[in-house]
Amino acid sequence: MCAVPGAALHRGAFVTLLERGALRGCIGHVAADQTLGLVVQEMTIAAARDDPRFAPITLDELPALTLEISVLAEPTPIPAPVDPACIEIGRDGLIVRREGATALLLPQVATEYHWGPEAFLGATARKAGLAPDAWREPGTEVFSFQADVFGDE
Repeated sequence: MCAVPGAALHRGAFVTLLERGALRGCIGHVAADQTLGLVVQEMTIAAARDDPRFAPITLDELPALTLEISVLAEPTPIPAPVDPACIEIGRDGLIVRREGATALLLPQVATEYHWGPEAFLGATARKAGLAPDAWREPGTEVFSFQADVFGDE
């Protein structure tokens, strides 16, 4: 068996499964505490069967699926007060965290939905179960990160 370049690196990653272009599963692991090869393997299985938004993928669906892997760079805190102008749409992903509530949106999500930085911040806060403007409030932590995205489309 040949080694895959980069598979031994310690990185976080998300695996997104698409069925004819529509989201069918997406799960990831943010921490860079495991090898990329293991993270991608585990997240591919999890995206196929454990995403709570979808029923597990069936064998019949496999031919219609495409796979996208987002390899994450280390998240960087954005100092408060958060300046939306510091967020570059298409390059940056976001993590919003407050009192145990956390959400992450990959960089490609803002591009897909044509969001500007404030809408992207608001959507990430909402995903965490917070108010859309929670990113402006003291006690809310905001991080940006970049991702290298690979797909089989």
